[in-house]
Amino acid sequence: MAGIHVSDIEAAIDWWRARAPSTDGVTACAEVRALAEVYARLAVRRQTLIDEATLSSFTLQAWLAWYATTPDAPCIAICSTSQGDAVCKGCGRSFDEVQRWTALSPAEKRAVWRRITDEGTAWRFNRYAERARPASDIDPPDPRGNAIGRAAPPGRA
Repeated sequence: MAGIHVSDIEAAIDWWRARAPSTDGVTACAEVRALAEVYARLAVRRQTLIDEATLSSFTLQAWLAWYATTPDAPCIAICSTSQGDAVCKGCGRSFDEVQRWTALSPAEKRAVWRRITDEGTAWRFNRYAERARPASDIDPPDPRGNAIGRAAPPGRA
């Protein structure tokens, strides 16, 4: 099994804190407490990775709920591995990673994301960064003028 990086645990904690804020300013939701325990364990041991197989089912589900909000594949539709490159110029994944992407676990995918982000050499991070920008609620524009995911204004359908 792959390891989950401390930065992903921290991001999941922050996501849960925003999703289920403390009502009294002190008490955290169960998901935050479970993830914080893992975060503390990593900090005390001065480690950066925890094996996903060692997480309780509840903690793993809390992490997976956050993971579901992250982009799946780093692809920007410029795949140079199809032209014979060992590493894609567009996204930074190796040929093997591109081929096996659907079979990778969430933790394995996050490890690839972390590596390509740290390297920052793929076109998704520079030359074609606009292709990798986060989608907004009006992407792509609806030909009828409505924002995607919103109800049409009165009188428009």
